Amino acid sequence: MGKLSTHVLDITTGKPGAGVRLELYRVSSGEKILLKTEVTNQDGRCTAPLLEGADLIAGMYELVFAAGDYFDAQGVDLPEPKFIDYVTLAFGIADTSQNYHVPLLISPWAYSTYRGS
Repeated sequence: MGKLSTHVLDITTGKPGAGVRLELYRVSSGEKILLKTEVTNQDGRCTAPLLEGADLIAGMYELVFAAGDYFDAQGVDLPEPKFIDYVTLAFGIADTSQNYHVPLLISPWAYSTYRGS
């Protein structure tokens, strides 16, 4: 039985991105369906998997991270509009027996992700 998880790392400080609001969507036939809204804990992670068991189905998903709000809360002086405000990671889940870990490494000027396990 697989699961979907995420975490946020603030690469400007080298610390977990605590307090980042995120939304998980399932994308089907061009329609986005909100499945969950979470806020990362002190370790930059959600306290439980975003999806697991029967809730983890094959298909397309999006994670949307409120990066601009996070950097505002950290007191980072940024121009308006922000270069990076919301980060949307679109990804697919093909095999629901596997774990899909979709982390976000973020700064006010760049971000990256990868598939972890």
